[in-house]
Amino acid sequence: MLSKLLTVFRIPELRNKILLTIGLLAVYRLGFHITLPFIDQDQVREVMENAQSGDRNSIGGLLQVVSVFAATELQSGSIFGLGIMPYITASIVFQLLGTVYPPLEAIQKEGESGRRRINEYTRYATVVVCLVQSFVLIWSMRSQESGGSGSLLPGYDGLHWLILGTLIMTSGTVFLMWIGEQIDAYGIGNGISLLIMAGILARMPSIVQKWIEGIMTAGTEIGSEFGIERLLTMCIVFVTVIAVVVFITQGQRRIPIQSARHVRGRRVSGGNRQWLPLRVNQSGVMPIIFASSLLMIPFFLFSQIGRVFAESSAGQWLGYFGSLFSPGQGFVYSLSYIVLIYFFCYFWTAITFNPKDMAENLKDNGSFIPGYRPGVRTAVHLEQVMLRITYVGAAFLSVIAVIPTVIANTITNDFVTASFFGGTGLLIIVSVTLDLVQKIDSHLVMRNYPGLLDSEN
Repeated sequence: MLSKLLTVFRIPELRNKILLTIGLLAVYRLGFHITLPFIDQDQVREVMENAQSGDRNSIGGLLQVVSVFAATELQSGSIFGLGIMPYITASIVFQLLGTVYPPLEAIQKEGESGRRRINEYTRYATVVVCLVQSFVLIWSMRSQESGGSGSLLPGYDGLHWLILGTLIMTSGTVFLMWIGEQIDAYGIGNGISLLIMAGILARMPSIVQKWIEGIMTAGTEIGSEFGIERLLTMCIVFVTVIAVVVFITQGQRRIPIQSARHVRGRRVSGGNRQWLPLRVNQSGVMPIIFASSLLMIPFFLFSQIGRVFAESSAGQWLGYFGSLFSPGQGFVYSLSYIVLIYFFCYFWTAITFNPKDMAENLKDNGSFIPGYRPGVRTAVHLEQVMLRITYVGAAFLSVIAVIPTVIANTITNDFVTASFFGGTGLLIIVSVTLDLVQKIDSHLVMRNYPGLLDSEN
C-alpha cells in the first residue's frame, strides 16, 4: 500500500490535483476561525458547551444537531458559519423540481448545456437561501431581552449590523461554493462532498481530546463515565458500522443482460452477456437528511410556542410534545425517524431511478433481460427488483440513523460523539472516501498503474 501511495505522488498531474484539493480544504477550515467582529465569543462558547453537555431540548442543542448533519458550525458566528448547507438545499430543490416542472425537466434533457444552466440557477438560489438563513441566524443572536441568545455584543443589535453580518456570511458561503467548483474542475473528487467530509472530520480532534481528558480525570474503571467497557463498546461499534457501511454502499443487485446477436455475412457480432448493476442503497444519505430536517420542525414549533404560553396548561402540554420530538431522545422520535426514512428512500429512488427509460435504452441498444420481453415487461421487472432492494437499503439507513440515539442514551450523553462514531457522519465519510479512492484509481489505471484497491500479485 505504501508503494502505491508513493506512485500516486510520482505522477505530476495527479500530485498537483491532490495538493490543490488539500490546500483548498485548508482554506475552508481556516475560515471557521474568522468570526464576525460583533459576536460575543464568550457567550457563543457558553451556548456550545450547554449544547454539548446533552441539553438537546434547547435551541443550542438543536443548532448542535443541525451542525452535525450539515457539517457546519452555526453557533460559532464565523464567516463560514452556514457552511455549504444553502447550496445543498438549493441543489435538492432544483433536482426535485426537475421531476414535476416540465420546463426544468426539458432543460435537464439538453445535456451539458442544460446542466450548466441548472447550475447557474442553483447558484442564484443559493444566494437567496443564504440571505434568509444568515439573517435568521444573526437575528436569533440578539440580546436575551429581545428574545435572542445574547451572542451579539451590546450595542450591535441594530438593523444595519444585522444586514452587514448577513452579507458577510452570504459571501462566505458563496466563496465555499466557488471552492467546491474549483475542486471539481482542477482538483480530485467531488468538491461539495469533500467540504462536508472535512467539516465532519474536523470534530474528531475535540472528541478525542474530550475522551482523553475524561480518562485522565475519571480513569477507566468499570462503571465510570469513561470506563474500559464503554471504550471497547465504542471501538466495536465504530469498526462494525464502517464494515457494514462499506458492504452496503458497494452492494449491488446484478441483473443479467443479453445483447442480441447480429449476423452480417460470415461475421457474427453481439450475443454477449453483461450485467446491469443496481445499487442497494440507491438513495444514498439523502433520506436521513430529509427525515432529520423534517423532524426538527415540530420540535422547534412546539418548543417555541410552549415558551410563549409557559404559564398555562396548554404551554406545558406543548412543551411536552416538543420534548417527544427532541433530536435523539424518546421512542416517538426514533419511530418517526424510521418511518420518514423509509418514505424518503422510496421517494428519492422514484425520482432518481426511472425503469421505463432504462428499459427503452436497453431496447434501443439491442439488449434484453433473459425471460422478459423488451419494453413494458422489462420496466415492470426492474421496478419490482428496485422496490425489494430499496426496502433493504431503507432498513440499513434506519439502523445507521438510530445508532447515535442508542449510543447517546446508553454509552455517552454527548450526541456529537455518538453521531461521529455511528450514524450519518460516518456514512458520509465512508461514502466520500470510497468515491475519492475510485477517482484516484481511474487516474492510475489510465496510466497502466494498479489501483489502490487492487490486490497485490
